[in-house]
Formats: sequence, C-alpha cells, structure tokens
Amino acid sequence: MRTARTAAALIAVLSLAVGCSSSGGKDDEDTSGDGGGGGKGVNTPRLKIAMVTHSGEGDTFWDIVQSGAKQAARKDNVEFLYANDKEAKGQAELVQSFVDKKVDGIVVTLAKPEAMKAVLAEAEAAGIPVVTINSGGEFSAKFGALGHIGQDESVAGEAVGEELNKRGRKKALCVIHEQGNVSLEQRCAGVKKTFDGSVENLNVQGTDAPGSQSSISAKLQATKDIDAVVALGAPIAAYSVKAKEDAGSKAEVDTFDLNAEVVKRLKAKEVGFAVDQQPYLQGYLSIDELWLYKTNANVLGGGKPVLTGPAIVTGKDVPKLEKYTARGTR
Repeated sequence: MRTARTAAALIAVLSLAVGCSSSGGKDDEDTSGDGGGGGKGVNTPRLKIAMVTHSGEGDTFWDIVQSGAKQAARKDNVEFLYANDKEAKGQAELVQSFVDKKVDGIVVTLAKPEAMKAVLAEAEAAGIPVVTINSGGEFSAKFGALGHIGQDESVAGEAVGEELNKRGRKKALCVIHEQGNVSLEQRCAGVKKTFDGSVENLNVQGTDAPGSQSSISAKLQATKDIDAVVALGAPIAAYSVKAKEDAGSKAEVDTFDLNAEVVKRLKAKEVGFAVDQQPYLQGYLSIDELWLYKTNANVLGGGKPVLTGPAIVTGKDVPKLEKYTARGTR
C-alpha cells in the first residue's frame, strides 16, 4: 500500500501544471494541441489511448478526470480519445469500438464490472493494455488490467462514518444516484460499518436533477430525525442542499468528491465536509501508466492499486484549494 501511495505521490509532483477542463460527449475525440497533446513533451512514438467511462450527462467529476488525462497526453505525445455511456451495455460497446480501432491502450471504469468482463477479454486477446480507474478496483486484475487507479471505496465510506461520529450525527441518509454502481454501494456500506448511528440508503436518478431533489426533500420531510445527508457525488450535494431548504431540515449535507461548486458550498457552510479522491490524478496517472508501459514496460503500484484518496476536506482547507478548483484540476 505504501508503494502504491508513493508511486501516486511522486507522479503527482509532475502533474501540477494546469490542465484544461472539458466535458466529453458520447464519443469525443480531442486531437487539438490544447486537448489531445501536441507531441512537444517527449520524443517517443505517437500513441492513441482511449478512455471510456460510465459518466452520465452533466457530471462535472469527469471533466476533472479528462483535464488530468489531457495534461498527461500533451506531455506523452498521446492522441487522447474519450467516450462515455451511463448504461453498461453502451459502455461495453464503446470499449469494443476502440478495440476494433486497434488503439494503443484503453482506460476504463468498472462501475458495473460484469458487463465489461467479456470486452476486456477481447482487448487482452488483441494485445491492447488496459488500465482501470475510479470504480471496480477489486475486479481490475481479474479482468486482465495492468492496474487500477482510484480510491478504495469501502475505506472512503468508513472515513465518512468516522467523520460523522466526530460531528455527533445520529441518523444519516446515503443518497445513491446510480443503481447497480458497485462503487456507490460500497461507499454507503463503508459508512454503515463505522458510523455509530443509523444509515438509510435512498436511490435517485442522478441525471434527473428535479426528480432527485424532490425525492431527497420528500425523505427529509417524512423522516425529521435525519441529521446528515451523505451525497455520493458533487452534483448530488447541490441537489441535497436545495432539498434540505425545501424540507426545512436542519440536516448537515456532506459529500463525496470535490469541485469548484463544492468548495464554494464549504466556504458558505452549506456543506460540512467533502471526500476528495483526486480525479485529476486518476486521469493523469492512467494515461501516464499506459505511456510508461508502452514505451518502457513499466507498471505502477507493484501490482497493487494506486490510491488517489480518500482525503477529508473541510472549510478550513478552502483557501489552499480555491485556485485549483477554479481552474478545473481539483
């Protein structure tokens, strides 16, 4: 574990240059000098690396992941390709399309791992190295990936439970914004493991902002003793703050993930704390790992996941983070 953390920390030092925030679509090819890399950083053969995530529309988390990936691509003379689909079947089809295009490497999330198993076997058979990021880390090696980059979701959830204990909370609502996503379920399970109070899960459709807000508000109105709402993503934190106001609840809103909006809400004391898994690093290191593997047969982490979090962020951390969140790298 120490080796994994050290690897992440060392490369993090190299990744402090500003990345460019960009929102990808279903299949977003970025080959410009600003986004996809101009080949000025290194004198190694031009590579083509694709990233396929389970992102839904409007999830700013993935803008930050892409920002890191594009910064590494510029340095590593990589043409960076991005595609996303919130449906597991669609995500698998996108991965297959990149296998068919014979890209040099693939970065993929495993939010719904079983749906990705067969297509990752296709990538392995085609000799295309794969790095997994963000979710499904326990399936990474089983599915033939070089490694996994992200946080341990169970450990992150446990950290939230411990923080809620410190804050004297007694009843928490854990809002799952994508049913069937193993990482989100692990987060809530981790909270339950260490939290001395009670935890109830609430499923909402994260891409439906009005519906999510309404569901959270209704729950807070019906269960008056909920004193903590745990959002599992930055957009859900925003819905939760509004839902709390609608319900006249005094519950504290806390959240996984960090962005400029969350930092503003921490500063305004609308959010109690956030769990930062450093998505910029997930994007940056995944591209860098594939470049290192293709050009020098290196593998990060010594066979273990490279951890990018969790870190508990509170209002006192805002001054040192604002400039980074403002530019889309934290």
